[in-house]
Amino acid sequence: MPRKPAQTEEGSEKEKIVHLPSNQPNNDEVESLSHMLAAVLEYISDEEVEEIDFEYILDHTEGLRKWWDRYQENNRKKIEDEIRNSLSELSFEELQKIREQIKEK
Repeated sequence: MPRKPAQTEEGSEKEKIVHLPSNQPNNDEVESLSHMLAAVLEYISDEEVEEIDFEYILDHTEGLRKWWDRYQENNRKKIEDEIRNSLSELSFEELQKIREQIKEK
């Protein structure tokens, strides 16, 4: 059998390159995200906080709620697909309950 040509080091390095999306965040956004992350980490590492309150974090971290809403909207399609895929695993009764909840809205 013929051998496969040996892969050169240069060829294997090219495969490892990860291309970033064209909508790279600008420095202001990176700095803003860095501040939000620091605020969240400061809150959750506070020994006096007995229970982490997600809504409190969103309300008291400047810009985080807006970022979270935008993140969720951007990932809406992914969420819809996850829900659609999980529906096949539910029982008929569970599906009926979901249907009723949807009709109530």
